[in-house]
Amino acid sequence: MSFEHMDLTQRFIFDDADIRGEYVRLDHSLTELFKLHAYAPGVKILLGEMLSAAALLTATLKFEGKLILQARGDGQIPLIMAESTHDRKLRGIARGAEHATSQTFTELISEGQLAITIDPIGGNRYQGIVTLEAESLAKSLDAYFEQSEQLGTRLWLACDGERAAGLLLQQLPTEVTKDPALRAQQWEHVTTLADTLKDDELLQLDSDTLLYRLFHEDEVRLFDPEPAEFSCSCSRERSFGAIASLARDDIQSLLQEMGEITVDCEFCNMQYRFDHSDFSELELQPDAPVQH
Repeated sequence: MSFEHMDLTQRFIFDDADIRGEYVRLDHSLTELFKLHAYAPGVKILLGEMLSAAALLTATLKFEGKLILQARGDGQIPLIMAESTHDRKLRGIARGAEHATSQTFTELISEGQLAITIDPIGGNRYQGIVTLEAESLAKSLDAYFEQSEQLGTRLWLACDGERAAGLLLQQLPTEVTKDPALRAQQWEHVTTLADTLKDDELLQLDSDTLLYRLFHEDEVRLFDPEPAEFSCSCSRERSFGAIASLARDDIQSLLQEMGEITVDCEFCNMQYRFDHSDFSELELQPDAPVQH
């Protein structure tokens, strides 16, 4: 499979240090998403960064499920979110951003909070929250990890409204380097080099060129890329289940009033329609609430 023209994530590690990294490039995913929603330039940029960050953070977790980034604030975008599954199926949305004109992070998301939700299949959800006080999404995520007790984690994100890319560096548990002082020195070394990265380099260079330019003096091992793509998790079955969880009387009232019940997916604009025939089996239980 050729990844030359595909969206992807790619893992790499430093052989001489307890540090790993992840690279993401998104192109077609943004094209598909922005076909569905007419966002302003600043909203596109932030949403592209959100999707890149979600893909990068999902790659650090060993689970099947999804990771959700969601920011709320008093700025020009009341709510923006991005979601990535463990196999890098991506979707995102900005709500209430019809009048957003800025391309500045602090104006788009003002006095807000960023929530990171981990939702494993068959496990318990976990959510962490950080106040958005930094001047960018990447720095806000850096602050989140600084406040937590996790290993050092840094992100670099860029988007021009048509393409998005990101880089993540993360410390690993002690194995290669036992000396704490040397571990700290190695971490400072790689993050200082990554801090020289410019947005246009991140957006335009492929992973091989980018990593060589940054870390050519270090022993870096690059793993095979993994595909990423825009994909919505909505379905007719899930939509039916949401309706079926209502009381039978409520379902009957909706059908009598409108003739059918519609469910619209705000992520992909898909619409699912249900009429009386879809609920015929449920109506065989007239005295009991509908069970899902």
